Amino acid sequence: MLLTFLPQSNGYAQTKEPDIYAERMTLYKQIESITNIPWYYLAGIDQYERNVRQARRDLPKAEGITGIYIRPEIWAGILNPDITDENPLSIQFFNGFGLDGNGDKKASLKNDVDILYTFAHYLQSYGTDHDNIKIGLWDYYKRDKTVGIIIGKARLYKHFGRINLDEHAFPLPVRSHYSYRNTWGAARGWGGRRSHEGTDIFASYGLPVRATAYGIVEMKGWNRFGGWRIGIRDINNNYHYFAHLSGFAKDLQLGQIVEPGMLIGGVGSSGYGPPGTSGKFPPHLHYGIYKDNGYTEWSFDPYPHLKLWERQERNKKK
Repeated sequence: MLLTFLPQSNGYAQTKEPDIYAERMTLYKQIESITNIPWYYLAGIDQYERNVRQARRDLPKAEGITGIYIRPEIWAGILNPDITDENPLSIQFFNGFGLDGNGDKKASLKNDVDILYTFAHYLQSYGTDHDNIKIGLWDYYKRDKTVGIIIGKARLYKHFGRINLDEHAFPLPVRSHYSYRNTWGAARGWGGRRSHEGTDIFASYGLPVRATAYGIVEMKGWNRFGGWRIGIRDINNNYHYFAHLSGFAKDLQLGQIVEPGMLIGGVGSSGYGPPGTSGKFPPHLHYGIYKDNGYTEWSFDPYPHLKLWERQERNKKK
């Protein structure tokens, strides 16, 4: 059990933005020292759950500094007549999930330390190495994609050694010539009636295309609609999709870690046919974003984000 107490947040909105990362990292490192579960796995789980709660209406929004949600009946025990039970002994009697992490003789769903310690203790029962942590995550979530996303987040946090990875970049150099408008949801006819799931940014053939976020290359290859395309998963469960490329950056590989502004390819006109087809439309970048909510993935309008990132980058260069 933890012998020290971490300050409890009254809510994310009331915590100063620069301090929330420090608070979370302190908690991750503290739980790591007790359970030997590396902090970056804990950070990956926490961030995944936080993003899922933000994307779904059937889950309560996170109020503390952590985002992990455990249903009260699971925490207290399925057969426990009191789903608000915080007594570690009775929770254990009813085979509940909850544990006392900070030594106050309570196992509380309102306590960030208790929640993260409980989840880490669960993983610890499988082992503290990478493979056993993956097994524990699969047994908990029962979804391969969820495990993959969490492991990807853990890789990013470990690689950069920090959790404040929220910066973004516009996908094209902001001082180059390009044009775009909001085309999300517009009708498309090639290959059957469908809706346009992205924004088209028209630019010269071969103009550099850049990663828009910290993330991992999850897909690279050909699609008959998108031509040469790349998919990058970021720390917020968002999948960034770049299509109609002229080619890929040298040595860009599946599973590679990227950061905002990193060269990943070039603007092109590939697609609408078998591999190698190009020139059926003016050169442009199709850019889309998809959100995973723990069950499914859907497209959302990237246009407001593009305008924001473009404005932020232009302001930096002034």
